[in-house]
Amino acid sequence: MKRVIALCVLVALAGAAAACDGDTPTTPSTPTPDNNPQPVYSVVLSTASEVPPVGGSEAGGSGTATVTFNLTRDAGGTVTAAALDVTVNASGFPPGTALTASHIHPGAPGSNGGVFVSFGLTAGEVVFANGSGSFTKRGITLTVDQANAIMANPGGYYVNIHTAAHAGGAARGQLHR
Repeated sequence: MKRVIALCVLVALAGAAAACDGDTPTTPSTPTPDNNPQPVYSVVLSTASEVPPVGGSEAGGSGTATVTFNLTRDAGGTVTAAALDVTVNASGFPPGTALTASHIHPGAPGSNGGVFVSFGLTAGEVVFANGSGSFTKRGITLTVDQANAIMANPGGYYVNIHTAAHAGGAARGQLHR
């Protein structure tokens, strides 16, 4: 029985090795400062994380966001161009809530910062008809300096969504891997 198991393991390993033979990487092999060729950051959005915390009818809102960097690098691994894709999902808002904006801001938990990267969302473009919804924006251009700053300290940046009732931000969360 042990020989059969050992033989099965060897056959599986040989098959896996053969399947990888000749493969070429599809993303740059030079790591970014956070050790990922194309970093992906996740965010948990909370109304309680806004400064000040959101109250009233939107207080039950929450969500998630995924921010994916699309980096171009030169032969030395230096970032020469950067863009990002973002997907935001939210729920718990009053029916008919319309987003007015969404951004990445610099700032540690408990502190606010100015707009660093706009997601290009226009007022009323996204409406949570039933109190929940999502949006995706692709190919958002950012400078190399912006990309490098976020990758060097993702926890020093947050994503938030804005509504008419909470123009300063309705739900917020720090970037993390």
